[in-house]
Amino acid sequence: MPFPAGTELAVRTHGLRKTYRTRRGRKRVAVEGLDLEVPRGGVHGFLGPNGSGKTTSIRMLLGLARADSGTMEIFGSPVPKRLPDVVARVGAVVEQPKFFPASTGRKNLALLAAGIGTSSDAVDRVLHEVGLGERGDERFRSYSLGMKQRLAIAATLLKDPELLIFDEPTNGLDPAGIREIRDTMRSLGAQGKTVLVSSHILGEVQQVADTVSIIGHGRLLASGRVADLVGGGTAPVRVGVDEPERAAQVLRASGWEVRVDGGRLVVEGVEDPAVITRALADERLFVRELVTLAPDLEQVFLELTAGVDSAGGDVRDGSKQQLAVPAGEVA
Repeated sequence: MPFPAGTELAVRTHGLRKTYRTRRGRKRVAVEGLDLEVPRGGVHGFLGPNGSGKTTSIRMLLGLARADSGTMEIFGSPVPKRLPDVVARVGAVVEQPKFFPASTGRKNLALLAAGIGTSSDAVDRVLHEVGLGERGDERFRSYSLGMKQRLAIAATLLKDPELLIFDEPTNGLDPAGIREIRDTMRSLGAQGKTVLVSSHILGEVQQVADTVSIIGHGRLLASGRVADLVGGGTAPVRVGVDEPERAAQVLRASGWEVRVDGGRLVVEGVEDPAVITRALADERLFVRELVTLAPDLEQVFLELTAGVDSAGGDVRDGSKQQLAVPAGEVA
């Protein structure tokens, strides 16, 4: 189990599979036996490279594509069979948002609110939530890409959903736009909403996600809390010190694995980096740099996919790999 027993889930899939026929008539597997769990509350990153099956999985969850086999649940209700029962609790941005270019952001949202029977008071609320409170009276055509994406998110918030699904929300955005979307997702998660965000930019999502699922070739590779995935072991420590060769001998004599890298040392197996300082100081070797080289999600992903062949199988043992942590179409 990726998460502890009893964890309340917003989304669950089991054995989800989807294939397509290519233009040449060949069968292509987009999603292969996907077991996905998304805990309620906070931001959950749905991560993997382009072509890994993220968008296909999301489209199946939303009833936009039919699964070949497997089961799906949103808030415990099987979908798509009972999707009408939960659709009001879900907001999603899975395609390029479409608004009236000549109308203001506020007017566009007011039209949407009227169409779904939501009070016009909600328009001001959602503009404020996505940071467009002071820009709502500007025409949509004048918005930056980041502002357009935030307006799309505002549109999903009109019905005050409990689950928000964003498919690659930062595609095409400049750094400022990415930061705006990141701040918006972080704020929504802090409010207690569940934000499921798919992305191939693992380092970007790491900055906002509480939990993640990493997939490759349509299969789950790992899932759990971000802190557990990137901190599951003892991280190496980079040490800057005069006389690195002598310092390496001292540290090896203390039982640590040490290598010299560009005039610095990389020390493995150290639980408390402070002991390195003490060990070297005892030999009158004084540290000028001490940095823990914590892995990021991209490094975790590269390690997980190192043994996966081009057909999507695991060349090591034929099964999906799952880290032991406590806790489009093909995109």
